[in-house]
Amino acid sequence: MRITDLRCVVYEGESYYDGPYYGDRQVRPTDIYETFRSSEWGKEDNLPVELETGKLAITGRFLYVDTDEGISGLFGPIGLAPALLALQMKSLIIGLDPLATNMVWDVLYRAAIHGRKGTPMLAISAIDCALWDLKGKVVGQPLYRLLGGPTRREMAAYVSALAYPVDPQSVTAQARSFVEQGYCGQKWFFRHGPGEGKVGFAKNLALVEAARAGAGEDCALMFDAWNSWDVPYTLDFAAAAARWNPAWIEEPVLPDMIDQMAEITRRSPVRIAGGEHEYTRWGFLDLLQRQALNIVQADPMWCGGITEMISICALASAYGKTVIPHGESIAVCAHIVASQPPDLCPLVENLEKFNVGWQHFLIEPVKPVSGMIKLDDRHGLGLVIDESKVRRQTLLG
Repeated sequence: MRITDLRCVVYEGESYYDGPYYGDRQVRPTDIYETFRSSEWGKEDNLPVELETGKLAITGRFLYVDTDEGISGLFGPIGLAPALLALQMKSLIIGLDPLATNMVWDVLYRAAIHGRKGTPMLAISAIDCALWDLKGKVVGQPLYRLLGGPTRREMAAYVSALAYPVDPQSVTAQARSFVEQGYCGQKWFFRHGPGEGKVGFAKNLALVEAARAGAGEDCALMFDAWNSWDVPYTLDFAAAAARWNPAWIEEPVLPDMIDQMAEITRRSPVRIAGGEHEYTRWGFLDLLQRQALNIVQADPMWCGGITEMISICALASAYGKTVIPHGESIAVCAHIVASQPPDLCPLVENLEKFNVGWQHFLIEPVKPVSGMIKLDDRHGLGLVIDESKVRRQTLLG
């Protein structure tokens, strides 16, 4: 079997959502500048466009790896930039054995000498995920079995409240609703950073208090600073928020500030999570050796794909760290978590609002029921396009 083509199909369609889709955005690193601090949600790549309240225009770019035996691997949706870069990498893999995923990954990595992180690694990740889907289809098994699982038939999910309003009244009501839906944990996204001083600090603290009021004492609460704080702010905030027992504070500083992450992790009374914006086993080895986090949050769509994610899990296990994958692809993350020991990978993230768009074109999207995700036994990743939801399709490139 040989790879004959790599193509990206762009699907367009519409969906509906009960009420406004975009609430408050999370704090961003550029918010140190007042000009950027006041901006709200813009048109973001790979996310739905809200045409009117409740109506969404959705574009999904899906990568296909074709073979001379008529079997294709599928992965997506992915952003425009990684899709274009993946197509530029096509000449590297035409003629290679698609089942030799380690070799294909190594070829792509070695060729991307100037792209070992960032968008080029997102492109490599997408190709790798499509190859694993292909491998599952060839051998007639779901991905989790190819990775050595399952370690259990159901996995607990936590919900990420990205794009929900963060005023205290709304947070308390929504946190209570998440508990009623069966989630064992929920993650909220801070809206304010150091540039907004004591007023922003108090609003962030009010978010934590409101979430605990709605979630009760038994539900885990996580909070994401999205690379937008600094060391003093994070340590002061962790000390003030500790009374509400947060499970972790996520990505408090920019990802290259590893010494600062290590200092925060060492001194914070609240556990520190990170790695969503780190890449490959070498990047995570650096984080682990420098004790820069408590919880590893590699994303298989970004860190180098499924091939690299398994290496990262093995590294984290050797260092005694928990891996809770960042979940831009809940389908891939569910398979990976199901293949690993429960104490190493205990949870699957559900970016609830964004999965409305990301999974729109799939026949059977992965959705938690009563806070649990059941294993999908379809071959490969289990991604099947629902043609009835496609209004228009084109070929990228």
